[in-house]
Amino acid sequence: MSATARTELRRGACPGLSAPMPTGDGLLARLMPSGTITLDALAGLAAAARQYGNGIVEITSRGSIQVRGLTPRSALAFADAVAALDVPAHGGVPVIVDPLAGVDPSELIDAGALADELRNALIAQSLAQRLAPKISVAIDGGGRLHLDALSADIRLRAIAAPDGPMLHVAVGGDAASALPVGIVAPDEAIDTATRLLREIASHGADARARDTIRPAQPPAPRPAPRGRADPIGRHHLRDSCAIGVGLPFGHTDAATLDALVSAAHAAGASGVRTSPGRALLIIGIASDRAAAPTDAVGRLGFIVDPNDPRRRVVACAGAPICASGEIAARALASDIASTAAALLDRDEVIHLSGCAKGCAHHGPAVLTAVGRDGACDLLVGDTPAGSCAVELLPQRLAELARRPQPKVRHG
Repeated sequence: MSATARTELRRGACPGLSAPMPTGDGLLARLMPSGTITLDALAGLAAAARQYGNGIVEITSRGSIQVRGLTPRSALAFADAVAALDVPAHGGVPVIVDPLAGVDPSELIDAGALADELRNALIAQSLAQRLAPKISVAIDGGGRLHLDALSADIRLRAIAAPDGPMLHVAVGGDAASALPVGIVAPDEAIDTATRLLREIASHGADARARDTIRPAQPPAPRPAPRGRADPIGRHHLRDSCAIGVGLPFGHTDAATLDALVSAAHAAGASGVRTSPGRALLIIGIASDRAAAPTDAVGRLGFIVDPNDPRRRVVACAGAPICASGEIAARALASDIASTAAALLDRDEVIHLSGCAKGCAHHGPAVLTAVGRDGACDLLVGDTPAGSCAVELLPQRLAELARRPQPKVRHG
């Protein structure tokens, strides 16, 4: 691969509907949903992925939808088809909210409404063009599917206060690592977030929050940590429930997505939302009807059990899907899930990376395999553990998983 091609495919590029990114199987387009997608719109999206791409649909670790296999001509037709579906989505700076925003009875504020205000402010100030491609904002309304494990440049988290909810502000990391900046009222949140983003932009187009923002005074204490927020399973809403299902290794195909839509229709669902953690939330199901669709989507291959070992393997697309891939990471994932990942604790993860960029997973991993020259370099935590041939990888990772070793937690 030429140096120019590698630059075009560098980690940090953000594909969108208007500017899809070249990969090994054609162009990749990304859609950032910002609310509930109706079942008809999801079926239309699956049909467009099949007609204009190769039918592969992915949900990313941050809850975006990706469609693969587009061509320069079909990518334009795909963008037009998606626009006609009226899928709630946004471009520009990713503003990520907790996936049950607006329907979660335990939330302190509606993060979705606040996010819409912020997106409009960012457009009005033309900030996206002045910021690094990976800059993001997380707005956490304080509900059960919180965003503590999600890394973002700007973090706004609703917290309870005597006079009503306030927002804790932090920059540059997840809930445990981000630098606290202070506490603001909800009506100050938009001005605070845009001011911080302008400060980042003033340091250049590659600047990130962690490197540029320091609190002017002793910041507010970090909020207390919360238990793991798991999208998989049943979640009670104000007048119904949601069923969270995972996409094995983050991907499915248009035909399987059609079958999920049929199961959701049969259960009386109103739509779906995407969730960080490569998951979908089927929204608006009567609580007494939740068992049947859960069983139905489980039979389709979706993850419905929080303890499913496939959740402990994070794999990029790998070769030949990704032009940078040195090994077929995704194709290896199923075998590794049943051999090595089944030996791990629920909150531990194996990272399979097709190349040294490590795009699929940015956090710690118990075991890592990195493709290089058609073979696999291995790490236990951050410590090199030799190399092996691709065909020996499931066996080798299982051997390493059986050894007593310091545990490295995921998220």
